[in-house]
Amino acid sequence: MSSHNNTQTRINTTDKQLIIGAGFVGLGMAQALQEAGILYDQVDASDRLGGNWYHGVYETAHIISSRKVTQFTNFPMPEDYPDFPSAQNMLDYINAFVDHFNLRKQIEFNRKVNYVRPIENNFWEVTFAKGEQRIYKGVIMCNGHHWCKRFPEFTGEFNGEIIHSKDYKRPEQLKGKRVLVIGGGNSACDIAAEAARVGAKCVLSMRETVWFIPKTFAGIPVADLSKGRSPAWYQRLLIYLLIRFTFGKHESYGLPKPKHRIFEKHPTINNEVPYYMKHGRIAYKPGVRGLDGWSVEFFDGSREEFDLIVCATGYYVAYPFLPPELQRVKGSVVKCYGDSFLDDYKGLYFIGWYQPRSGIGSIISAFAPVFARYLKLQDEINVPIGLVLKEMGKKLPTTHLFDPQEIFRELELTNLRFNSIVKKAHQIDTRYPNFSNQPLPAKSIDKVISSSTVY
Repeated sequence: MSSHNNTQTRINTTDKQLIIGAGFVGLGMAQALQEAGILYDQVDASDRLGGNWYHGVYETAHIISSRKVTQFTNFPMPEDYPDFPSAQNMLDYINAFVDHFNLRKQIEFNRKVNYVRPIENNFWEVTFAKGEQRIYKGVIMCNGHHWCKRFPEFTGEFNGEIIHSKDYKRPEQLKGKRVLVIGGGNSACDIAAEAARVGAKCVLSMRETVWFIPKTFAGIPVADLSKGRSPAWYQRLLIYLLIRFTFGKHESYGLPKPKHRIFEKHPTINNEVPYYMKHGRIAYKPGVRGLDGWSVEFFDGSREEFDLIVCATGYYVAYPFLPPELQRVKGSVVKCYGDSFLDDYKGLYFIGWYQPRSGIGSIISAFAPVFARYLKLQDEINVPIGLVLKEMGKKLPTTHLFDPQEIFRELELTNLRFNSIVKKAHQIDTRYPNFSNQPLPAKSIDKVISSSTVY
């Protein structure tokens, strides 16, 4: 144990799991643990719950997937909600979910985690921002992936303002300005459409054109059209036909055809960008070559002047409170088995880092009870669940993009086969009688307290 421990407040919570994050995913996991009778604490760095829906989105945001696939299966959204609820709708719904399942009493706010490390006897020491330390049986990381901002690397200097899309909150930031939006994802297109309405001009810069998927077809949310257990090729064909029927060809908008197949990148679901392109309110440009005062040069050699650049260029998947030995992120992928479990450490779980082509609520509703069963199995065996899954033939993920139908099929199969998984786990466990987590050293308490982790 570290030498400073006798001067710090230490609370023994070795019979509990710790859930980091009280956003959509963290709350869904908490409800499943509560239902399974698994003891836990839940902490969040913010001053209230909601995660990205509280601190990360702009005022005019609406979900891009439909209400039906975004809601938790065991707690439907109110019938008077629109098909695409607003940010305020989502916050109200999250609070109603928490109160319905009586989860609020377990949540501690303004409780930032600065360091997590394995210690003796397979426990986990968690150090909070003010130096308090607790010991847990396990740590369930639901700290989200919409906070560690990714910026492009620019050459040259820009006289105007450069912000990340996470720093965009309301249309007044765009009003009357010449706006360049960089990116082709959903936030980029939402902000570009807003700039088309209130800005002096709007240019959308994309290194590679995206497939614009309509939000609805014949009055039905597109996310609801492919809710069945349909194979990926059928979903891809369906979406391609909907794009052609709704928007036609990219060339009609002055856009080059995308170089990737539908679903090979996270889908961009937006009707407004093609609409405003046809009205001359949004212009397309390729990637940015360099900055020069008020002007921006693009890779086609053209130059235009702007007052504001919005970088809707995504986020890094990050767990900065973990020591280097436990950093398993490669690009946008977390290298863990069953999308959550390590094979060399037990008690540390990576949750919700991937991006499914669907609302997350229905997926968490299916996944969280299975995860709770795995936690109970972990109590029965000495080796990590990740090692069990590895020896049963599971592979490490190679992408952060997940087909929701594949997730549902896999979870259904896991539930059906769980008794045989338990039997196999005990057999594998006997082959590693001496397994134990390798303890890792403590950080200097001064470094821990001064770190700037935010989630």
